[in-house]
Amino acid sequence: MRRLLSIAVLLAAGCASFLLATGFTSSRRPVYLVRAIFDDASFAVPGEDVRIAGANVGSIQGLGVTAQKRAAVTLAINQPGFAPFHADAHCAIRPQSLIGEEYVDCSPGTSSTPALARVTQGPGTGSHLLAVTRTSSPIDSDIVQNISTQPVRQSLALILNELGTGLAARGADLNAVIRRANPALGHTDRVLQILARQNHVLARLAIDSDTVLAPLARARRHLAGFITEANRTSVASAQRASDIARTFHLFPSFLRQLRPLMADLGSLADQGTPLMTSLGQSASSVGREFANLTPFATRARTALVELGAAAQSSQAPLVASVPLAQRLLRLGASAKPSAALLDRLTASLDRTGAIEQLMHVLFSGAVAGNGFDSLGHFLRAEPLVSSCTNYATSTLPGCSSNFAPSSAKAAGVSPAAAPPAGHPDRVVSQAVRSAPSAAGGGASMNGLLSYLVGGRR
Repeated sequence: MRRLLSIAVLLAAGCASFLLATGFTSSRRPVYLVRAIFDDASFAVPGEDVRIAGANVGSIQGLGVTAQKRAAVTLAINQPGFAPFHADAHCAIRPQSLIGEEYVDCSPGTSSTPALARVTQGPGTGSHLLAVTRTSSPIDSDIVQNISTQPVRQSLALILNELGTGLAARGADLNAVIRRANPALGHTDRVLQILARQNHVLARLAIDSDTVLAPLARARRHLAGFITEANRTSVASAQRASDIARTFHLFPSFLRQLRPLMADLGSLADQGTPLMTSLGQSASSVGREFANLTPFATRARTALVELGAAAQSSQAPLVASVPLAQRLLRLGASAKPSAALLDRLTASLDRTGAIEQLMHVLFSGAVAGNGFDSLGHFLRAEPLVSSCTNYATSTLPGCSSNFAPSSAKAAGVSPAAAPPAGHPDRVVSQAVRSAPSAAGGGASMNGLLSYLVGGRR
């Protein structure tokens, strides 16, 4: 049992030694040690706070003096997320209260610069070195106030009297000490260097500012009016402050209702991207097209103006023609059936060749009734002498003037209705029957003469 206890004690002691060697505290938090070199540590003591951006991140672990007679302050950073420190880190000792307490205010630097180098030997081994050029020790306000009291005032006078002799040929060292004592001087120097490098830009800015401000100076009345109106707008807005506040109160619900629409608009924009790309590619061509349309529009302006004048002058006659147009509309509506029948008639005449047949009839009729020889023109005629050529007051059998079939039943008249021999109708009928053989008129002549003498009633 004693052996087990001894082994346990040894293990515990070994673990404790390992934790202390690796920089862990009793709370098992890793400690990041920084050895900061100051010209003067003022009244800083171990245990006082180390702050970054106002937050306590550690404490002063120890104080020492370097070979160059400067203060070496060991800072223990035990809050995760504030380490490591980088090459552009900066620390300053600042007063914490009126009773002389101090704290160290640090900035760990930016990750774009390398981390601080680790001390591998000598004092502060295992810590990370922050050079004196990256620290500052401002003078406390109580020391400044003590200048007006004895014997501090006399001591300061002696120092100032002997300052020239003590700092002979060490102006650069004094300059460096003053800048480190007041970081604002170093920042001011860097600002002036930046401004010196940008002198041409600043000169150009002055010239451009004059160019910009000159029109504003000329329009100062309008600018003053704008300011006056803005003041009135502000007063009116102040009077409606409750309504404006209610608007902002309802704005979140409006945004929630607007979210689906914006999602749809986003989808539309995604889908319309190819179209916009194509339009962008054709933008130059469209621009040239509109540029070419400009002369056309300029020349067309006169014609359009004259057209407008003509339209204005013809407005009254056009209005007066409305009744005529209405009558023509009624006429067209009434003539629609007749036009349809006429269309059918002309289509039928064209399809059956009626016009050509009429021309044949006219030609054949003219040839059948006329002739021409060496003596001149003569009329072809053949006297017919029969029982139907005599004058009669009643139709004789077989002497009808109608060109009808031999059957009385088919002709629609009785044989008794036929004209007597020698009747003019009988003579014409016989002449028609004999004419085709003499002139070759055929069926066309028969149809025409039948119509002329009333053969089809």
